[in-house]
Amino acid sequence: MPEHDIITIGASAGGVEALIVLLGGLPADLPASLFVVLHIPPTARSMLPEILERSTRLQVGAAVDGEPIERGRVYVAPADNHLVLEDGVVRVVHGARENGHRPAVDPLFRTAAEVYGDRVIGVVLSGMRDCGTAGLLDVKRRGRIAVVQDPEDALFSEMPQSALDNVPVDHCVPLARLPPLLMDLVHQKVGGAPAEARAGAGGATVDAIESDFTCPGCGGNLIRSDDGAMLHFRCKVGHRYSPEGLEDEQASSLDAALWIALRTIEDSAALARRMAARAAERNQPQLLAHFEEKVRVAEERGVLVRRALLGISEGNGPTGSARPKRPGTRLPPTR
Repeated sequence: MPEHDIITIGASAGGVEALIVLLGGLPADLPASLFVVLHIPPTARSMLPEILERSTRLQVGAAVDGEPIERGRVYVAPADNHLVLEDGVVRVVHGARENGHRPAVDPLFRTAAEVYGDRVIGVVLSGMRDCGTAGLLDVKRRGRIAVVQDPEDALFSEMPQSALDNVPVDHCVPLARLPPLLMDLVHQKVGGAPAEARAGAGGATVDAIESDFTCPGCGGNLIRSDDGAMLHFRCKVGHRYSPEGLEDEQASSLDAALWIALRTIEDSAALARRMAARAAERNQPQLLAHFEEKVRVAEERGVLVRRALLGISEGNGPTGSARPKRPGTRLPPTR
């Protein structure tokens, strides 16, 4: 009988430190393959493989599309690509973002669960928001093993706490106990009751209906899916969101739209000032009054947009809802 030899690991903020400790505690002859997704900026070259390679005896490298899956190796998702699994090989795909991330944790967990059955162990480490929760639920549903870093032990507790709140987790332990736990789980033989029966969620009916929301990624209609365990949204293109992820992407889209609006308003005011000065030079009082009115209206609109942006930068959305402060947000000076 096979062992639990497919280990999928998801992390975000604080994840580098957690991965160094986790992988550093595993032996070089671990009879399993490990797959790692860490949220990283899309334009940056990921240095994660080099960082992890210095801390572990396992072989570490950025995943290459189509390469075979081997035991004793760590496959790291490259920047701006999802890492997904097929039978015997890894795939690196530039698919639609999920919860605003590419790479995202959920596609890795979901495809591993679909392909490798009871052989999968899903691990959620430190991070913000709830990426990984839906994927870990997929892992657990068919009887696979769900492991979460203790939120009290994580540098950022939101990802592991979300997993605990929504998934029947098998093990929740501090980071220091994760390496020996994984070594024990890897050597456990797969078998027992049918997967869905052990998960306690088999046969759940998925209620999928078209929602009133549009996709922040492409503008298409979002379909709402509710299987009784977790609510999520997806569009026809493939973007996927949890409710929290959708809220975050909506706030980001609103933020970007307000900056564009402010820039356009200030450009309009600057042009109106120039035209007013030209009318004054030519002694055209009616045109002067017309453009001065345009300047007044533009300045009033600019004040309103600036107030909305200031609310976002100070941690409150335009409607007063609490939002995390965006580092480095500065309002430009009035022209």
